[in-house]
Amino acid sequence: MTANSTPVTRRFDFRSLLGSKDLIMAGAIVIVVGMMLVPLPTFLIDVLVVLQLAGSLAILLLSTYIHKPLEFSVFPSLLLMVTLFRLGLNISTSRQILMSGTAGNVIQTFGSVVIGGDYVVGVVIFLMLMIIQFAVINNGAGRVAEVTARFTLDAMPGKQMSIDADLNAGIINEVQAQERRQAVAREANFFGAMDGASKFVKGDAIAAVIVILVNILGGIVIGVVQRGQGIIDALQTYTTLTIGAGLAIQVPALMVSTASGLIVTRSSSEETLGADVIKQVSNFTTLLVSTLIIAIIALIPGLPKLPFLIVGGLLAGVTYVVWRAEQKPIEVPVEEAPAVQPLETPEDVMGMVVVDPLELEVGYGLIPLVDEERADNLLRQITNIRRQILSELGFVVPIIRIRDNLRLPPNTYRIKVRGEEVARGEIMVDRYLAIPGAEVEETIQGVPTVEPAFGLPATWVSESQKGQAEIAGYTVVTPLAMLSTHLTEVVRSHAAGLLNRQMLQEMLNRLHEKVPAAVEGVIPEMLKLGDLQDVLRNLLRERIPIRDLAGVLEVIAKHAPATRDTNILAEAVRQTMSLTISNIYREADHTIHAFTLSPQVENLLRESLSSTEGGLGFQIEASVAQKILNATGEQMESLAGDGHMPILLCPRELRLAFRRLAEQSFSNLVVLAYSEIEPGTKVRAHGMVQI
Repeated sequence: MTANSTPVTRRFDFRSLLGSKDLIMAGAIVIVVGMMLVPLPTFLIDVLVVLQLAGSLAILLLSTYIHKPLEFSVFPSLLLMVTLFRLGLNISTSRQILMSGTAGNVIQTFGSVVIGGDYVVGVVIFLMLMIIQFAVINNGAGRVAEVTARFTLDAMPGKQMSIDADLNAGIINEVQAQERRQAVAREANFFGAMDGASKFVKGDAIAAVIVILVNILGGIVIGVVQRGQGIIDALQTYTTLTIGAGLAIQVPALMVSTASGLIVTRSSSEETLGADVIKQVSNFTTLLVSTLIIAIIALIPGLPKLPFLIVGGLLAGVTYVVWRAEQKPIEVPVEEAPAVQPLETPEDVMGMVVVDPLELEVGYGLIPLVDEERADNLLRQITNIRRQILSELGFVVPIIRIRDNLRLPPNTYRIKVRGEEVARGEIMVDRYLAIPGAEVEETIQGVPTVEPAFGLPATWVSESQKGQAEIAGYTVVTPLAMLSTHLTEVVRSHAAGLLNRQMLQEMLNRLHEKVPAAVEGVIPEMLKLGDLQDVLRNLLRERIPIRDLAGVLEVIAKHAPATRDTNILAEAVRQTMSLTISNIYREADHTIHAFTLSPQVENLLRESLSSTEGGLGFQIEASVAQKILNATGEQMESLAGDGHMPILLCPRELRLAFRRLAEQSFSNLVVLAYSEIEPGTKVRAHGMVQI
């Protein structure tokens, strides 16, 4: 603190304290506890009984209007407070009944009007309500909450893996991933809390029965011993009041129990419960058959006709309304295609000479994925893809043109590189793609398909089946995530062709601004721009990152005086990237799993190695080459069967030539030299290529 600084004195703000929501909650809890200790006047008991009825009704209605359970995440805590309030009200009414023989007008009305003043009828009705609440609603809701909590906890690892997969694929960023992880944690906490909260309701029902019995027995003793009443009069007076109080308190408890059952059985939806029920029950065929059956039953002799005719008429009216709704044509807004302006000038015609490096064409059914008003649309995903490829491979993805193509089927898209189609796929916008894991045995119902990025079998499932698929071990992704993954994989596969001279020149200019010595004297003095492009393309073709462009230029500066062969220069760059290459192909157990060449095959290939106009190659007979490829394919299948990436380790001098030999048959085979493995890296050999 400086000499001129003035200490700041904080003043206590009573207004903010009085307006605090936490203070209101704390005060409510204190009042509930006070109800158990301090006698209350009958008027206040009337108000509290009505307040409990109104609050329970509000909770029941709110449970029908939510779209998913997490929208009412405070329900477990609220259930505890409502139960505590009801117990306090039970004690207050019991004290008033036993002390003065009255419990307020509301309870008196329940005792005289609802049960007709007959305490035997009241006892029967009360017991029926308790059986319904305890044996049916509470028991079922508690079991559903228990099972849902268990399944939710079991599904957490799969959901976390799905989030990590989307994050690694660039579909979501760190903030979105964190939000989704928090949502998964909140869901698990909510259903776990609901499992425990259901025990409160069950205990409350048991306590209500005990309170009724204690009040009746205590009332008889007080009426006979202290007030000199007869047993019948005491039984009539105190039983009627006790049953009236029990009904007045337990009817709201039944509403809260029903709300608990609705919440734990509610699945996530875009609509409210009422809208979903009407939408899914409004089936014309079912309603028509039900109407005909009721009409046939009404014709049976001896049965009263009027009730069946009334119900049949109502069903017939509903059936007609549903039929009329199905007959209405669905209006699909048709967007007029923009008028094509004729290319009149030579400048306009010359614009067609430039071909876009990357294009994504979509059918009209997929246009909503590009809508900028969506929170997560394709344009944002492309931005994430460009960031991911830049951090992964080290080059900037060119602009991706998105166009709608009316010639494509509505749900089809295709990806074009330099004007030529390289991939396509189909998307069901209103469904999710479920991809089975390695150990999934359960088959889910849906539309079978193939995941386009990696060719995996998959199934399109509805939103209602999403949770079931995740619990069964499937990885469930959105249509937009599937398209983004496919586009990312296409960019990786064609990265070499997408690296053009203009982009490379801009990269060199940016590098020259920061590290001038790395560029000066190398480009174009030692190596031309086109030759450097070939070196980098050779690296990208095998998915070796070129992030460290300065390091690449240093290696080129060292070897360029001896050779201008871009293949040899690329191999020299690879030798300096052993740590990067090892990190790329090291698996979760920190081991590189691979297979090797047998000594016989190594000697054969080394003796046949020669230099041609196209670079290094093998001068061997076609039949021998086919045998080597067949043996390589067998080793790849064996390695893939164990869940590992197909990697071949071979001597440095054979690596490039063998890669060229196998790339036409096995494009996904990774060929590494022994010298490209970082010292200290664990390597496990699973087999050898033998002929």
